[in-house]
Parts: sequence; structure tokens; C-alpha cells
Amino acid sequence: MKQQSHAKQVMALAKAHGVLRPRDLDAHGISRAVLGRLCRAGKLLRRGRGVYVAGVTGMTENHSFAEIARRVPHGVICLLSALRFHGLTTQLPAEVWLAIPPKARRPQATSVSIRAVRFSGRALAEGVAEHTIEKVPVRIYNPAKTVADCFKYRNKIGLEVALEALRDCWRKRQATTDELWRYAKVCRVANVMRPYMESLV
Repeated sequence: MKQQSHAKQVMALAKAHGVLRPRDLDAHGISRAVLGRLCRAGKLLRRGRGVYVAGVTGMTENHSFAEIARRVPHGVICLLSALRFHGLTTQLPAEVWLAIPPKARRPQATSVSIRAVRFSGRALAEGVAEHTIEKVPVRIYNPAKTVADCFKYRNKIGLEVALEALRDCWRKRQATTDELWRYAKVCRVANVMRPYMESLV
């Protein structure tokens, strides 16, 4: 009976959290072995080392963002992944681009591939917006900050991608000129972005 009660509790936690980590069970005094039993029964899905979800129902196209946010809560979805989230690119990145602090440990590979990029200071802290995906709070850079980041990391992602993002952001009115200038200064790419910005206005 106790096992059944714990299994129900774990399923309730999985549904409440969206993405479940073994440590989430500790506060409730539930053995981590319950996770294995529920996986074998097909009720839970193991998505990677220490990452579980309640089946495939309710998964969205941004499920990988929710998984990563549970594993790396200090990270911020950035660059190509943030562009895709905001609908500012035709690119479909195979990895999730994640900004992490300079001294943070690089996230280990699981079912979701992570492309970690080290951001620091204002470039790391500013322009972060929190979105709820599958009940998980996910930190993603806003459109204007993402565009500025793309110019800063144009050698990694390509200038064409940055230009496409700037044009789409402006055309879809996802950011004002002031916001774009502000983040261009934060990312120290104001001089790089200036000619392209001037051609838009």
C-alpha cells in the first residue's frame, strides 16, 4: 500500500513540476527507487540522467527548454534557441544554446544536446525574461537582447543569421529601436549594428 501511495505522489509531482528530478522526491521522504518502478511500468519516461517526465502527453515543442531549465536553473536560453522561441529565424538548431556564467560547470550531455556559451556581467544578467513551459520556469533572453547577442556571437552563428533576426524583430515589432540600441550597448556591438539599424529606420 505504501508503494502505491508513493507512486501516486511521484506521478502527482511529475505532473505538477512538468519535469521531475530525483532530488524532488527527497523532501517528501520518497525513495528514488520508485522512479525506476514507474519507468518500467511505462508511467514515467526517463529523458536523460536524472530527468523524468510523466509520459509524452502535454509535451510542447519547447519541451527541451523545460528539461534544461530543471537541470541548469542558472542558465538562460540564448542565441539560435532564443531566436527560434521568439519566431525570429528559419534556423532549426540541433542543440539548445544556453548562456551560463563564466565559472559555472559545463552541463553534462543527456537526451538533450546543450551548446553552452559563457556570458558574464551585464551581458549575462540583462534582458532575461521568465516563461513558463510545461509548468517549469524557463529563463530566455528577450528578442532585443537576443538580436544583440547574435551580433556579438556572429562568428559562431553567422552574420546572415544576425541580420535575419534583426530584420524579423523589427518587422514583427518585437522590439523598439531604443531597446535594440540599449542591448547593443550592453553587448558592446553598437558600432557593428549601427549601419544595419540605420538602414531599417
